[in-house]
Amino acid sequence: MALEIHGEGCKTFAMRLFEAVFAANQRALAGDRSAGVRISDYADEVPVIALTCIDPRLNRLLPGVLGLPEDNFIWLRNAGNIVTGPLSSTMRSISLACAIKGGREIAVIGHTDCQVTLTDAPALIEKFRKLGIDRNKLPENIDVAEYFGLFAGERQHVIKAVEVIRSSPLISPRTIVQGLLVDTKTGALEWVVNGYEQQAQKPPSAADAPFPALDWVIGSGAGSNAFQFGEMKSSSSAIGETEKRSDEPIGSLAKPAPPSANPPPVPKAPPVLPSAQRSRAIPLPPPIRVKPPK
Repeated sequence: MALEIHGEGCKTFAMRLFEAVFAANQRALAGDRSAGVRISDYADEVPVIALTCIDPRLNRLLPGVLGLPEDNFIWLRNAGNIVTGPLSSTMRSISLACAIKGGREIAVIGHTDCQVTLTDAPALIEKFRKLGIDRNKLPENIDVAEYFGLFAGERQHVIKAVEVIRSSPLISPRTIVQGLLVDTKTGALEWVVNGYEQQAQKPPSAADAPFPALDWVIGSGAGSNAFQFGEMKSSSSAIGETEKRSDEPIGSLAKPAPPSANPPPVPKAPPVLPSAQRSRAIPLPPPIRVKPPK
């Protein structure tokens, strides 16, 4: 269910969660002290998993600048909100937040005046040297800028992270990934990557494909095909068995294996809260604390 906006000269239209977040952010910047998001209208889009930088200036801005209650905001942080690869440790945390904590949407939130983007490889090596870490102590044969994820700017950091997350096999193709940039001085939000538009451009087969919810990774025992540590077995084929089959005619067809009598169950998608259970009686949260531009 989406929020309906009414007003003089304003059409009635449905909004998604981050559309409502940006609308509330703009109203707050314009001086509307009552601006906020009625989170009960977006029960099927929360909690939100947010990956941000470790910059302490964000402590006073998030999650209030989004208008989201803390219990609907899963906050992950690293230097520069960088995702180095689809199977990196950061991706592991994001995927577990989806599978275990029930995260519905992912937001990569960069910020203005990010010191990580303002530091190039030689400057970083010099900063390490002052800490007593010489270049020869860093991994050999690496590109320092690539290793630490130093890119051209804040927006590039956000765009790159969104691309890596969307390409990761640990993330469901149905999960929305947003890219945002927050002004650390005013709290103004910029929508760098619109996850709703990107999701709409996906082929239907990819968006509708079933997702195993990481049972095969964490071995939760949720299904009969869940991976269990210690189950891996070596091949029972004898050495040289392949050579014995070399006498078979080229192109001969092997008999197909009989269908299994007990096929593994298909994992169910996370339950979605019915719209009838959502209440509009809950009052708006406290106003978003942002400073109007001077």
